[in-house]
Amino acid sequence: MTEATRKRELGRGERVLPGVFRLRMPLPWPGVPHCNAWAVAAGDGVVLFDTGMHLPGSLAHLERALAMCNLRLENIRLVVCTHAHSDHYGQAGSIVQRTGCELWMHPNHTHMLRMAEDSEAVMARRLEVARQSGVPEEPLRRFAAERKNNGIGTGISAVIEPARELVNGVSVDTDLGPWIVYETPGHAPSHVCLFQPERRLLISGDHLLGRISLYFDYGYTPDPVGEFLRSMDVVEGLHARLCLPGHGRTFTDVHAHIQGNRTLVDERLASVLDAVSGEPLTAFEIVGRVYETAISPQNAHWLLSKVLCYLTHLDVTGRVQRIAGEPERWVGVPGS
Repeated sequence: MTEATRKRELGRGERVLPGVFRLRMPLPWPGVPHCNAWAVAAGDGVVLFDTGMHLPGSLAHLERALAMCNLRLENIRLVVCTHAHSDHYGQAGSIVQRTGCELWMHPNHTHMLRMAEDSEAVMARRLEVARQSGVPEEPLRRFAAERKNNGIGTGISAVIEPARELVNGVSVDTDLGPWIVYETPGHAPSHVCLFQPERRLLISGDHLLGRISLYFDYGYTPDPVGEFLRSMDVVEGLHARLCLPGHGRTFTDVHAHIQGNRTLVDERLASVLDAVSGEPLTAFEIVGRVYETAISPQNAHWLLSKVLCYLTHLDVTGRVQRIAGEPERWVGVPGS
């Protein structure tokens, strides 16, 4: 679907529970048309969990969604970000500047700082990783040109440091009771989930979604896939009754979604391992063997990042070897 024919998304708000409101915020990405912010009643206002992406008109979309819930921007007393990706943190600076409230977020947000402070350097690094992974020069040039001309920018209104660090055990008070922070890295180094134990409610960010979809930030931690799987164990132990995800609608079959994520990770790891069981391959060649989706400028970074994270996990667990070179290649370890 072309940009011209895509349905125009607008900010929308709805009550999902007494004192809990889903604010659906538009996104510019094909296949991911919106994300969720969650407003939870707290005293004379609300705590806002996640913010949406900063784009032209994005604050107006947030105000529209709030108004549909009989709320205003000035009712926000605290901003809490599940992780430092642009669609969850992007409007934090604007909201804090308008309301004077605090931002709370995990301290390991270097991945966001690099993008916000020097996006050109981040893009250059991505291109170098892609080149080292075997991506041909012509697609790289097209990708760089499209990224430069898409008009989206970083999606972050302003870099703002958290007033409090969200680490294990920190509590966020609301009218529904306290929400306890659990560190859940994998999707992003800065990722946390928040759990309300009496009502067994889970704000899951992008760690657990209604539609099972995997993504891991590559290059910031030693083993994002391993971290993601360990974080699944953490969330499973909470026995949540209802999940409030970062994208899509709420869902109750939380355990089934956890198992679905584990199964998909196992399947992807097996596919990658099968691909490198013969001759050495580049990561780019492995992408074509693991995913049936045609590689495009829109999904190339997404798919390559995931494959590199799977290869990293298999390397850490002794099942593949990295062969240095220009580009580098990967091969399975015999008997793995």
